[in-house]
Amino acid sequence: MSQRQILQVFEQYQKARTQFVQTVADLAARPQNTETLQNAGVMSLLRPLLLDAVPTIQQTAALALGRLANYNDDLAEAVVKGDILPQLVYSLAEQNCFYKKAAAFVLRAVAKHSPELAQAVVDCGALDALVISLEEFDPGVKEAAGWAISYIARHNAQLSQAVVDAGVVPLLVLCIQEPEIALKRVAASALSDIAKHSPELAQTVVDTGAIAHLAQMILNPDAKLKRQVFSALSQIAKHSVDVAEMVVEAEIFPAALVCLKDPDEYVRKNVATLIREITKHTPELSQIIVNVGGVAAVIDYLGDSKGNVRLPGIMMLGYVATHSENLAMAVIVSKGVSQLAICLEEEQEDHIKAATAWAFGQIGRHTPEHAKAVAVANVFPKLLNLYLDTKSSEDLQIKAKKALKSILQKCTYLPALEPLLYEAPSNILKHVICQFSKVLPHDSKARRLFVTSGGLKKVQEIKADPGSAIQEYINAINNCYPEEIVRYYSPGYSETLLERIDNFQPV
Repeated sequence: MSQRQILQVFEQYQKARTQFVQTVADLAARPQNTETLQNAGVMSLLRPLLLDAVPTIQQTAALALGRLANYNDDLAEAVVKGDILPQLVYSLAEQNCFYKKAAAFVLRAVAKHSPELAQAVVDCGALDALVISLEEFDPGVKEAAGWAISYIARHNAQLSQAVVDAGVVPLLVLCIQEPEIALKRVAASALSDIAKHSPELAQTVVDTGAIAHLAQMILNPDAKLKRQVFSALSQIAKHSVDVAEMVVEAEIFPAALVCLKDPDEYVRKNVATLIREITKHTPELSQIIVNVGGVAAVIDYLGDSKGNVRLPGIMMLGYVATHSENLAMAVIVSKGVSQLAICLEEEQEDHIKAATAWAFGQIGRHTPEHAKAVAVANVFPKLLNLYLDTKSSEDLQIKAKKALKSILQKCTYLPALEPLLYEAPSNILKHVICQFSKVLPHDSKARRLFVTSGGLKKVQEIKADPGSAIQEYINAINNCYPEEIVRYYSPGYSETLLERIDNFQPV
């Protein structure tokens, strides 16, 4: 065989390998093909191609493996069991930037599915290789490495700590400062995934100066970057008063409130989540948000949103109102109660209704004035219906009941209480009767209205055990009226009168 023929054989072999690996990569891009490819044993065929002498074949093989592993955890597990990860990790330090991006994609695709698979990626020494990739000149390699780190860290505190121990955080903070928007996004996302698990991990992120760099990007025109920036800030702020104060001190307010009207739904939600995480800590932090117009901005945000996007805003109003009478009144004055009433009416998901019911409880539980603000929004019947509805989730029933009780115990606005006399079960009714027993002795107009509206008659119809709390409240109400009035409205009194007529003998 001549030299030319030998070269032709090698050329055909290379062509066949190239065609094979490219075809597999293309097929792997379509989910409907993955099971067939797996059954054909494609993993074992791709593995030796990772060591191929031709760089493009190596890269395409890695890309094909990444696409397969990305599809489901079974395929990702097949990558792990096929001893493919150690080869990828070794090659990360040796090969060109194209291969490094493909290899990092495989690591990310495997790690994303579960903590166990992410741990397998860590156990094969991937973190050290990814750290080296974060120091590469090529921004695409840094981005690919950042994604892989983010997918490892997001699962739990243990994996996040492994990422921190590898020295990743300072490099991610440097990546935030790079000019490439895609790299900034990935770095912010990874910092968010690291910080979310514990106060200690969040503090590690804070100690590298991340807050200041994140704060500089809150008004960046790129929506996807803003999503990650606000997510990272909220994951940091949620853990403690100290770190929440550091986020506020980065002077992101009131500028961040502009983003509550951002066209991107996820930007709006993440801003609302950040504000919620700050206000939940202390009255002082809540007051700062109130002072910069945060409550009014969140109430407008609730009016412009629907579904789960509303949830952090609803909870934020509840947290603000929890802290003090004045802060709860700030929510009321900004028309927060009427907006929450709209949310309670419109939303279908039980967990959103439960959060809204809880927020009402935090607003109305302070004073009679606070309770009246909730009462006049016609919230009592809605809360009662949610509590009594057998289709409501257990959490919704509990929160509706608790909110109703806490507001009723402060409510002295009788027009809102009276309908509950006819609808409320005994465990709620006793709180309603109690409020009437407090107000009627001191209000002659209310006493008269209570009779003419049928309230006194309804009270006489309530069956209560002698000596019970509800009986004591009924006695206190009856003591507000002449004895003959009470008798007149008591059950059976009309029969007694008719009997007297029957027995009456005219003179």
